[in-house]
Amino acid sequence: MANPFVDKLRGFVDLGTADIVGLERATHEARVLPPKHDLIREGDQPGPVFVVLDGWACRYKILPNGLRQVTAFLMPGDCCDLHIDMLAEMDHSIQTVTTATVATVSRTAMDDLMETYPQIARAMYISQLVDEGALRSWIVSMGRRSSTERVAHLMCELYLRASGVGGVADQTITLPLSQVILADALGMTAVHINRVLRRLQTVGAMDLRRGNLVILDPTPGESIGGSLRQSPMNAGDV
Repeated sequence: MANPFVDKLRGFVDLGTADIVGLERATHEARVLPPKHDLIREGDQPGPVFVVLDGWACRYKILPNGLRQVTAFLMPGDCCDLHIDMLAEMDHSIQTVTTATVATVSRTAMDDLMETYPQIARAMYISQLVDEGALRSWIVSMGRRSSTERVAHLMCELYLRASGVGGVADQTITLPLSQVILADALGMTAVHINRVLRRLQTVGAMDLRRGNLVILDPTPGESIGGSLRQSPMNAGDV
């Protein structure tokens, strides 16, 4: 069975047979967890590295008023917090969104893996840089992009990430995210999310139904981009 963690890292560097065997051995023992299960909570002492092999999870913080802000989505192939052990305690929580298969790699085992296999270490560092780039894009979205652009950007990000681990079939990915959790990620209400999603479907950018996201034209086109820029709803959402 394919290992999405291996597939993701192979997208960054060339991995040899020994590298692949090492990764598969490290993630061999995994648990199947139910939705809304906290892998670790804010304030906990940092622990092992979690590797998502199947299903989805998210990073989040709870504000003093009880509102939640999702700061990242984790899909098959993603690992959590390579260097978080440098902190005295977790500054965010990680929770499963769906039923998920998660491997737990001890800090010692991960350190040994990266020391023994330089290509794995290089791939892990590149992966972390990509994650940091995605986080910067989220900050730009929250600060400067309109709500329509915010939603469209997130859909494109998730589509591209899924394609890197073989998660795209017929221009479609599984997107098991409710409008409530999308609202928590994008700083919008669920009602507003619904309106923006319908707008993106109307202009022919995407189709989202029954947990599946279809990017109708993965190649950027002027027609869709122009209609979004000129949309009255877009102007009103800035």
